[in-house]
Amino acid sequence: MKYFAVFLSMLDEEKSSIHREEHLKFLDGLREKDVVVMNGRFTDGAGGLVIYKGQDGEEIEKLVKQDPYIINGARDYELHEWEMVTEYEI
Repeated sequence: MKYFAVFLSMLDEEKSSIHREEHLKFLDGLREKDVVVMNGRFTDGAGGLVIYKGQDGEEIEKLVKQDPYIINGARDYELHEWEMVTEYEI
């Protein structure tokens, strides 16, 4: 299993506010399926970050494109495979 960091940059604050509840329900559904690991907004208003877990970037991009924020033009996205480190070997 691989991890993917998805930056959801702000495009339209009004649309983002309107579709926030749908977006959070979407993420909750994926969290229940163990696909979303964590998520949160940037406090400076720049957007947010979602950490996904999946087989490959194509699988995750298909999910991201189903996010109400993306569908409704509230946010744009940037997807990166992320190598999560939980402890360091010394």
